[in-house]
Amino acid sequence: MVVVDASTGVMNALLCKLSKLLEDEYSRLKGVRRQITFLRDELSSMNAVLETLADAEQLDPLKTEWRDKVRELSYDIEDCIDDFADRVGDDRGEELRTGLKGFFSKLRNLKARREIAGEIQQLKIRTVEASERRRRYDFLEPAPRSGASCAIDPRLPALYEDAARLVGIDGPKEHILGWFCKEKEHDDLKVLPIVGSGGLGKTTLANQVYCQLKGQFQCMALVSVSRNPNIQKILRQMLTEFGISGGALDDERQLIDRIRDHLKDKRYLVVIDDVWDVEAWKAIRLALFNNKCGSRIITTTRNAAVASYCSGDSSYVYQMESLNSADSRRLFFKRAFGSEEVCYPHLEEVSNQILAKCGGLPLAIITLSSLLADKHAKDEWNRVLTAIGSALANDPNAGNMTKILSLSYFDLSHHVRTCLLYLSVFPEDHRVDKQRLISRWVAEGFIHEEQGRSAYEVGKGYFNDLINKNLIQPVDVEYGQPKACRVHDIILDFITCKAAEENFVTLFDSVEHGQASDYRVRRLCVENRNSNKVTIPTSLILSHVRSLTVFGHCMKESLLTFPTLRVLDLGECWELENHHLANIGKLLHLKYLRLGQSRITELPRKIGELRYLETLDIRGTRIQELPPTIARLQRLAHLHVNHMIRFPDSVIGQMQSLEEVEDFGVFSYEQGKCLQEFSQLSKLRTLKVANGWSPDTTKRSRLEVIEGYLGTLLSSCNLRHLYFLDSYGGASLPAYRYPVSLESSCPTDTCILRKLHITYCYIDKVPSWMSLLENLRELNLYMFSMGSEDVAILGAIPSLLFLELRTFFGTNGRIVLAGFRSLKYFDLEIFCCGTLLEFEAGSMPNLEHLKLELRVHKMECLNGASDFGIHRLSTLNKVEISIYGDTDGVYDLYEDITVKCVASRLETAIEKLPNHPALSFLPGGLSPCLHFEKFIESYNRRYGDPMEYWRL
Repeated sequence: MVVVDASTGVMNALLCKLSKLLEDEYSRLKGVRRQITFLRDELSSMNAVLETLADAEQLDPLKTEWRDKVRELSYDIEDCIDDFADRVGDDRGEELRTGLKGFFSKLRNLKARREIAGEIQQLKIRTVEASERRRRYDFLEPAPRSGASCAIDPRLPALYEDAARLVGIDGPKEHILGWFCKEKEHDDLKVLPIVGSGGLGKTTLANQVYCQLKGQFQCMALVSVSRNPNIQKILRQMLTEFGISGGALDDERQLIDRIRDHLKDKRYLVVIDDVWDVEAWKAIRLALFNNKCGSRIITTTRNAAVASYCSGDSSYVYQMESLNSADSRRLFFKRAFGSEEVCYPHLEEVSNQILAKCGGLPLAIITLSSLLADKHAKDEWNRVLTAIGSALANDPNAGNMTKILSLSYFDLSHHVRTCLLYLSVFPEDHRVDKQRLISRWVAEGFIHEEQGRSAYEVGKGYFNDLINKNLIQPVDVEYGQPKACRVHDIILDFITCKAAEENFVTLFDSVEHGQASDYRVRRLCVENRNSNKVTIPTSLILSHVRSLTVFGHCMKESLLTFPTLRVLDLGECWELENHHLANIGKLLHLKYLRLGQSRITELPRKIGELRYLETLDIRGTRIQELPPTIARLQRLAHLHVNHMIRFPDSVIGQMQSLEEVEDFGVFSYEQGKCLQEFSQLSKLRTLKVANGWSPDTTKRSRLEVIEGYLGTLLSSCNLRHLYFLDSYGGASLPAYRYPVSLESSCPTDTCILRKLHITYCYIDKVPSWMSLLENLRELNLYMFSMGSEDVAILGAIPSLLFLELRTFFGTNGRIVLAGFRSLKYFDLEIFCCGTLLEFEAGSMPNLEHLKLELRVHKMECLNGASDFGIHRLSTLNKVEISIYGDTDGVYDLYEDITVKCVASRLETAIEKLPNHPALSFLPGGLSPCLHFEKFIESYNRRYGDPMEYWRL
């Protein structure tokens, strides 16, 4: 797949299309082939220049103008070619046509070809002009590498910051000093990485710790690596800091040997600041070897993956956090007015708004407070507030902050850089759904496909890369993976300005401030929450818009205004109604369509005309049935619907490109039969099913229905992610009345399931075949009771990383956990008290995150357990515990003596763990807290003997 890039436009995709066009018979039209060949050759050489210019942080106006014109030219040529393909169509069936219909069809195609030939001629003239201009001004000189234009390293002031001027540094410093004290008795070399986004104060923190500790070591050094490191220079600087000369040594190996020889018997402390990649760290690490003298290294980095690698076996990483609101306020007023306490009443509200935009980022707070130093006029403060999110990145007085953000931006590869800029489409503080974002990236052509991986999977890698490099913030983390992200306001301001410079994204706010006439918009985002209708200025050319996103009220413009759309996102467009979609079938290039308003009750039959559509998301609408024409969408890969939507008969099996379906609802016998069709889809990887139908209320018929559904789904050998939710059983009657057996639902030998969620559907026991699922990484189960055989089967699943279990109690009052050698996340909820829970020695050796939810109204509820063996989980980094007590009145952890005692035991055990895991007691509450024997008695009086159901 050829990638679209913010810096080079669609040039790469265009070159591929031109080459393909030369292979088609369309190019036989007189003169067209020669012109297409010329365009391909000229644009190919221009593309090489564009890629070189893309890595320059600053360009002179001449090069900037040429780059912009060539990039826009590439868009126009691609639009022309796509239009050509649509208007001419496929001639292979032309000879089968007869009569007047075939004759007029040929005439129309001939006319279209001649019109396109004329357009290509005009585009050729523009290409010649651009090519001649490049030769006149010689654009082939190498572009300066990032950082070369910075005479002064923007991070340098952090090394010389007066400690008295620092705010919010004491807590982090004491935490790291505590780590040094704890590790003092170890003679092995220890590495402490500090990770966080640019501008958080990592360098300042590392320098403060270094200054306080350096008297305890024989050799000390503090060196900066930077984005484009010169390893020889770094090694020489290290020798200088150690007080020895590198002499005439200019070979890296000789320098490393000299350092190793000097440090062989000395206890040293070294700070390696601003490590950008693993390779640079590996080279430096060769010199800093483990001399068994209790030496220590501190590294700072913006990349979480680099930090994890630097930490080595210890796996301890200090995550730099933003300043809290109190410290942010202190720092802001200290820099603005020289005092932490000064705040003028008339500036109270605007200062709070500015601090909210800064989001606790020290660099942003310092930059903005410096802009406002000794200024007391409210309009000046409002001007700075307005600049955030629109023009702050271009303010010369904010240059230092912009340079630091530029370092992170230009460290990204071109395609990931493009994906970051695309986030400027979303408003401030917007929760950006990961699935939605990646699907849009794919539709826009930003993803560089890799062998053996789908475009969506590669896109998830880009998303994680942006999180690891602290450029976006993860939101709603489940099973170790965020479901969404947010962009810090300051970073959003930076990328918004970059996107505008590249004519990559046009925001309606910038349109309101005016644009040049005849301005061609490529990606348009309209945010209108104040008026009923939006009118786009006539100076903007909308016929070439590829992406349209609307937040707020609808626009007046018809969909016919946007004939070249690839992405149409109206999920948050208010007052959207059926008639607004009347011309949807005309958007022939559309690849992504999202609708999300309750006034939409049906899809037009013309939806079947969208032959390139890859993603259809209609969650949030009130559509009850899909039109039969949906079967014509032969490229549709991702289908997201409400679980109440009905599918036409025999349609699912025809949609052979489907890779993901969410959420398919079963509310009738006919819909249940449709499940059989999913096994016909060889590309289907993810399926979410919600069962809300039961033939009657008798036990056996309901069990047969659910077991039949699960057996059908599990037998689909191509599925990787299967989610089954029994909404009927959870809503109408206690679902645990009918425990389901999975033993007969054995998947095939070729099953490649990675995620399996069976929720609100209680199973009788863990089936024996589950231990054979070698690829299973994520499992969520509801169980009536949990016994030792269940634990043994689950604990033997070799690749299981995330496990979530819900159960009423342990069989015979015990749940003893053993095995689970790969598990990283474990969430266990026990609905009844009276179960002894214990982690055996050696169990879960890689567990990082533990979540427990327990019912305890007196100490006997623990059935003899003390601290549950949590002290044996040495790799824990995070623990969350909810304890439901039996206190009268409003629940409070410290009002219930029993809860307080249990919490204290757990806290004591957790404090002794080596990684000092973050511990939080989540709100529990009042809950029926019954011993499982009393539960059975109570249940038996109400519903009949549950153990009889259990035995069945």
